[in-house]
Amino acid sequence: MKKLSVLALSCLLLGSCCSKVANTYELIPYPNHLTPRSGSFAVAGAAFAADEKMDEPTRAIVADFAARMAEVAGTQAEVAYSAAPEEGGFCFRVDETLPAEHYALEVTQAGATLRASSLPGFIYGIQTLKQLLPAAVYGGEAAPSDKWEIPCVSIEDAPRFGYRGLHLDVARHFFDTKQVEKVIDMMVVHKLNTLHWHLTEDQGWRIEIKRYPKLTEFGSKRKGTMIEKQWGSCDNVPYGGYYTQDEIREVVAYAAARGITVVPEIDLPGHMLAALACYPELGCTGGPYEVETGWGVFEDVLCPGKEKTFEFLENVLTEVMELFPSEYIHIGGDECPKTRWEKCPACQARIKALGLKDDDRHSAEHYLQSYVTARIEKFLNEHGRRIIGWDEILEGELAPNATVMSWRGTEGGIYAAKMGHDAIMTPTTYCYLDYCQASDPENEPLNIGGYVPVEKLYSYEPVPDSLVNDYGKYIIGVQANLWTEYIPTNEQLEYMLLPRVAALSEVQWCDRGTREWTRFAQALPHMLQIYDRMGLNYATTVFGVTGLTEKNAETGAEEIVLSTIDQTPIHYTLDGSEPTAESPVYTDPIALDKEYTVKAAVFREEIPTRTFSKTFAPTAEKEE
Repeated sequence: MKKLSVLALSCLLLGSCCSKVANTYELIPYPNHLTPRSGSFAVAGAAFAADEKMDEPTRAIVADFAARMAEVAGTQAEVAYSAAPEEGGFCFRVDETLPAEHYALEVTQAGATLRASSLPGFIYGIQTLKQLLPAAVYGGEAAPSDKWEIPCVSIEDAPRFGYRGLHLDVARHFFDTKQVEKVIDMMVVHKLNTLHWHLTEDQGWRIEIKRYPKLTEFGSKRKGTMIEKQWGSCDNVPYGGYYTQDEIREVVAYAAARGITVVPEIDLPGHMLAALACYPELGCTGGPYEVETGWGVFEDVLCPGKEKTFEFLENVLTEVMELFPSEYIHIGGDECPKTRWEKCPACQARIKALGLKDDDRHSAEHYLQSYVTARIEKFLNEHGRRIIGWDEILEGELAPNATVMSWRGTEGGIYAAKMGHDAIMTPTTYCYLDYCQASDPENEPLNIGGYVPVEKLYSYEPVPDSLVNDYGKYIIGVQANLWTEYIPTNEQLEYMLLPRVAALSEVQWCDRGTREWTRFAQALPHMLQIYDRMGLNYATTVFGVTGLTEKNAETGAEEIVLSTIDQTPIHYTLDGSEPTAESPVYTDPIALDKEYTVKAAVFREEIPTRTFSKTFAPTAEKEE
């Protein structure tokens, strides 16, 4: 991938010449309180001083930063610890008056002083320092010719939301620990703090459970995978993979050292075919079952009428709790058909014994799932843990202490908040990163569909106006989800995440008044160069051409509207031929009076983007 000229791109996005009259701060997520200062701190030869009250994890991240700076910028590699570290150079002070995720950064021409109370604050402050430096600080070869200066600034910063999550599905397609740790490194740059690790599915069980060895011996493997979107097909290529408990511990420790909590998901009572294939007695029919090769929602689920089902779940969750110290355990609860339960004698006997009945809201079987959720919650609460579930856990009666993850729009989160329950917002229309990020999806890698470009995710407001005054406090966070049915490789995984996670980070971190699209767009080129240094793949779609149809507000006529992130000219053709720098420049919407095959491009030397290509037809022609 071509390396980006950050300065050239930033100037292009600013729409001005490259001479700077004041400091600029290309930071994502942007600090909530930043006061610009004039001048800069030249870091060459700078010393590192730190508070001796720092704990070992914090000392480790300071030492890592010092070592990296010595390698790329010629600073001193050793960190001097004392009770009152002197300012000048890089100074790191423990300030116990600051909350855990807060930090304060003061950069003068003499040095940079970072104050925080604990590991998270120091991690975020160091990330801010690194983003203010040349991207070479993030890895790769040294860059002595770069300008190793930090613009002077005063920052008092803290996140808007305490839960800032990213969901990673490793069940549909498996990603090894090296790749998971690479995702964690990417999360650190963006100041996320929670990895939601989706470990079990119909298509594969990915976590070793010693009491049930068949789960990984057989449940981690499927005989093949559905071919593209050809329903009912199978490539007959065996596929599998799982994490040993030692590997799980390594990932959890790796994340914790970087300020990230890993929340495991054991999806129940649905999406359990991989487990049923190994232990068919846990299902309503007794099988036979097999690990699923296709995608979708399937009728065979765990049987809550059998006590052995709960014995299985409690045993599994006991081992999960031994591996994951997180307060939360995610228990899924989504997409659980009730078909088998309606005909299962054991389930019907359980329904009768519990006195569950249909009402005008839900069936008795929905209330049976509420019983499952409440019983598992009670078990986890007794072990000092809390549950998160997808918003289907609202169907029936919500377990007393459950946190709701609202994915089918925002209604579930709103309803939970008004009931006094914590909610995490992750609606499909804004936060599903398996959705396409281009307006011409046929030219993108195969994906599940939908359309969530960078700018749409960036526009998301997690706290609806209806909750602001009385219930907004119950919206504890925001998460983006990456499901991997159509994401088989590391490269595509990263392509779907980036740079959309940059937009996500500002939704999660920034106060309402701090987010601003133009400023964010101007900082994106620097972020892309950071990705290059980290060896991350990413989409450049946001810098390409977007093409959509709209109705003219005055005439009602359909029009083709082309746009890009900045003022770079868009060259286009309407006959399907490839656009060149000599092709017409787009200035106004194009009347959609007949079918057109539009191809459009922007020509930037600094960042390559592909040609937009799409056939548009008037609505009347489509209906015919």
